[in-house]
Amino acid sequence: MAKKEFKAESKRLLDLMINSIYTNKEIFLRELISNASDAIDKIYYKALADDSMDFNKEDYYIKIVLDRENKVLKISDTGIGMMKQELEDNLGIIAKSGSLAFKDENELKDGYDIIGQFGVGFYSAFMVADVVTVISKALGSDEAYKWESEGADGYTIEPCEKASVGTDIILKIKENSEDENFEDYLEEYRLESIIKKYSDFVRYPIKMDMTKTRLKEGSDKESSDKEGNDKEGSNKEYEEYVEEEIINSMVPIWKKNKNELTQEDYDNFYSEKHYGYDKPIKHIHISAEGTVSYKAILFIPEKMPFDFYTKENEKGLELYSKGVLIMDKCAELLPDYFSFVTGMVDSEDLSLNISREMLQHDRQLKLIAKNIKTKIKNELKEILKNDRDMYEEFYKSFGRQLKYGIYSDFGSNKDVLQDLLMFYSSKEKKMVTLDEYVARMPEEQKYIYYASGESIEKIEKLPQTEVVADKGYEILYFADDVDEFAISMLRIFKEKEFKSVSSGDLGIETEEDKASDEDEKDNKELFDRMKEILSDKVKAVVASKRLKNHPVCLSNEGEVTIEMEKIINSMPNNQNVKAAKVLEININHDVFKSLKEACEKDNDKLKLYTDLLYNQALLIEGLSIEDPVEFTNNICKIMM
Repeated sequence: MAKKEFKAESKRLLDLMINSIYTNKEIFLRELISNASDAIDKIYYKALADDSMDFNKEDYYIKIVLDRENKVLKISDTGIGMMKQELEDNLGIIAKSGSLAFKDENELKDGYDIIGQFGVGFYSAFMVADVVTVISKALGSDEAYKWESEGADGYTIEPCEKASVGTDIILKIKENSEDENFEDYLEEYRLESIIKKYSDFVRYPIKMDMTKTRLKEGSDKESSDKEGNDKEGSNKEYEEYVEEEIINSMVPIWKKNKNELTQEDYDNFYSEKHYGYDKPIKHIHISAEGTVSYKAILFIPEKMPFDFYTKENEKGLELYSKGVLIMDKCAELLPDYFSFVTGMVDSEDLSLNISREMLQHDRQLKLIAKNIKTKIKNELKEILKNDRDMYEEFYKSFGRQLKYGIYSDFGSNKDVLQDLLMFYSSKEKKMVTLDEYVARMPEEQKYIYYASGESIEKIEKLPQTEVVADKGYEILYFADDVDEFAISMLRIFKEKEFKSVSSGDLGIETEEDKASDEDEKDNKELFDRMKEILSDKVKAVVASKRLKNHPVCLSNEGEVTIEMEKIINSMPNNQNVKAAKVLEININHDVFKSLKEACEKDNDKLKLYTDLLYNQALLIEGLSIEDPVEFTNNICKIMM
């Protein structure tokens, strides 16, 4: 029989489709099962429109048959089948959609969900098969036809015998190669796992003969101990037998009504799908209809996975099209700051044959992602409002991710995330929200004050907090390395600007301010000489308006704070960033008297004191000193 050429494609296009769209070969079975389910759907939809037709769901199924000896895998369905011209039209053109044509011809509304298409997905069979044979008998026809192809070179169509309506797809599995063990696709349990992974929720039974083991009839039944272990010398004999099983569950949890489901159902689904090894603190069950229709079950986990911040941890939601898994991890469905959320989305508006590149530009997917983002935000706000302890536990695990979200993308997500932030409060001695902080602010307080450091304990001891705390103002403690970077993007919350207790101008007026300005003038010579000694290590030496009990501290000017300097310079690509530091001296401290005397009488001693005070200020900030040996020697000098 003469071989026919494909109408629109070449071998190069077929090779490109196989190698670039589908890199995961096991999905060929998903595609063929989806087509089989499609074919049964078509009979169902015809029956809806034709009163003379009966549709008994018990009569419709998909059967997987293995022939290991001949290396043949067969996928059969009891669906609508295809006439000769339909085989020509649907299988002679790569990416021709028989299902979409059927939908158009029968004027089916979007509510009728025909899953797959004979098209790109069908041709994924050539990833695992040297020869693909399709034997089909159409509903209402007495004739059957066989379509056969060895690849992009062409195909043949000829009449054949087939007793029942439906389609058999017969794959002659490839020989094993160095890179791929194709014989895997002839193993019962391998096929079972693929079906459960991708096609568990196809609405018709997927049947397969499974080999099992049982106790042979007449074997010694009294040869086990109480625990069920075989006794020594027992005569137990086992035999293998074959039993047809339905592999798929058929009804996905997300298609059930929420009032049918219990918390245990959701927890079991979370566990079965291996979304995490913890217990989720909350689930979100979405059934959306409208501009875009989709169903989703999302989980907010309790604990962060150990590999959350590693390259190995691929983030995203499972993506289904009409119950068929099309992507394990669809990152496009979640903004990165909510990437700790796990779960799945199933949409009838997405094509089964869609690549990751196409998804990035898919309008429907973007609408779904936008809705999901809003749902997650609202759920987290509800937890914060109604179960504070639960939210604080969640925040311990994922608060950093929310703060990264504010810092990334130049602060474009701050409106979404700012209400979810929490920081430790100097007054409340616990975590508080920004809204709670602002609600407690005295009327005269201009700024939201914060102090940064390595831990709550160290921040509490910072000299820079003295004047703010003395004024009675609450201070937020930033002990996480991303805190200041996030706030630098947030800048303002409810018309209140953030202000570090180490910044140059605190915006606090005190009785000492005027006196301090005078002291600055009176001690200009001393401060100039100290600045000269320290050279470019500091931008200036000034009389402090913030210190009360401590002799010295560092403040900073400009966008880069001292804490930012520490964090940036601790990164692997050390950029040697420097904050503009100001050395502040408490002129009411006894140490200042020694400085004044040294300035008047002993230049060497002034240098010694200046170096000591500067290094003390560095240590208070958790910064390393340039020469520890010289520092210890200088301490010894003042003791002699």
